[in-house]
Amino acid sequence: MSLLDSLAAGLNTVASVEAFLALFVGICIGVIGGAIPGLSATMAVALTLPFTFSMAPITGILLLLGVYKGGIFGGSIPAILIKTPGTPASSATILDGHPLAERGEAGRALGMALWASCTADLISNLALILFAGWLASFALSFGPPEFFALILFSLTIIAGVSGDSLLRGALSALLGLLLATVGLDLVYGTNRFTLGNPNLMGGLNFIAVLIGLFAIPEIIAMARNPTAHLGRARSLGGTRVSFADYRKSFRSIVRGSFIGVFLGSIPGIGAAPSAFLSYSEARRRSPDRENFGKGEIEGVAASEAGNNGVAGATLIPLLALGVPGDVITAIIIGAFMVHGLQPGPMMFVLNVDIIYGLFIGLIVSSVFLFVVGSVAIRGFRFIAEVPKRILMPTVLVLCVYGVFAVNNNVFDVGVMFAMGWVGYLMMRARIPVAPFLIAFILGPLLEDNFRQSMLMSGSDPAILLRGPITWFFWALTILTIIGIARSVGRKLAV
Repeated sequence: MSLLDSLAAGLNTVASVEAFLALFVGICIGVIGGAIPGLSATMAVALTLPFTFSMAPITGILLLLGVYKGGIFGGSIPAILIKTPGTPASSATILDGHPLAERGEAGRALGMALWASCTADLISNLALILFAGWLASFALSFGPPEFFALILFSLTIIAGVSGDSLLRGALSALLGLLLATVGLDLVYGTNRFTLGNPNLMGGLNFIAVLIGLFAIPEIIAMARNPTAHLGRARSLGGTRVSFADYRKSFRSIVRGSFIGVFLGSIPGIGAAPSAFLSYSEARRRSPDRENFGKGEIEGVAASEAGNNGVAGATLIPLLALGVPGDVITAIIIGAFMVHGLQPGPMMFVLNVDIIYGLFIGLIVSSVFLFVVGSVAIRGFRFIAEVPKRILMPTVLVLCVYGVFAVNNNVFDVGVMFAMGWVGYLMMRARIPVAPFLIAFILGPLLEDNFRQSMLMSGSDPAILLRGPITWFFWALTILTIIGIARSVGRKLAV
């Protein structure tokens, strides 16, 4: 079947009011779900899945993909307005988005987040359509040694989000790595640092740690000094994102989009590392790098491009190999199977109409995301104008609800409050939170792939240098470390 025939079959499959309405409704659900702290895009997709069982295959899958894409963008709204990431992927957006909101430029930050998200989403969708086969075969060549080299390189981005003190950033990262070891050892099955509590066998709940570090310290600070925020209600201000802002950030948006495409096509990496890596690269290459972390619009653009660039690319291993790219696509596989579809190479032969119908729907989703996002910004922006003495109790209720709803477990709520006090003490000591979060996300991946590599080679470390992929990432890591050392040396010389 030729490309034109495939496109015609796909258009015939997707050309119905129900399919596009499902996509639109899915994006609306995703944006709302992503904008509620603690709910996350993953939970929104999981809650929507049962409603797709009675739908036509293309309609149900487009509904879930809409929720996915809307959820990734929606997380940026509370990240900018109330310093609480709606999804883990929006953690990096806080670094510059919230300072902009505090400065009275929340509208500008939200506008840039929307433009960057839609641009990255379109690039990611086009990459899926054009390079699915090639990127899937490349991802297939990754084994534990290649993953280890990639994640080790990703850890070097900690230097880019450590603020003024690399030492404090390293201390934060070490704490994140330490807490990431809590739970069941996946290789030997032994308990580590669980203190005999079965609730800790699965490790610390990521959503509880995330919300505890970012949202609860603000609430504690408010409770300890209730009058500090009186008369300081933030407003959107008169500024909106301009074409000059978009043009200035365009290179970072495109770079972040391709970082997202690359990492998204490799199963198991996820959107949060992509957002931080995109942010770090933008900071490293920007002439205004000293302004990053203090309210730099390019930082918002880079982080949102990084996490949205992943959204389409995670479907590459799903459709081409039948391997989920992340947790959300693992849920979406369920929708395929319920409708008797088996993702993988044969799907391009047996169900080419479904494949190309999804491609067409994904292109349209970028337009829908822009429309829904524009309305959502106008709807949710009033949060920025609510006095903190009223807003913070509401945020606390949402945080408790969101964390409890993940596993219906009160213990996770306790973890959230414990991490809140840790985050508050770190805030008082001016220790950055972002390195902790990066290390907490990447630490288990680094350890598991290292140990699998050692088991494969009989403890021969030479396996970590096998093949050109590992050489490439080791070279990048060494060059980055040299760059960091030179930068620190220049600061010490001054």
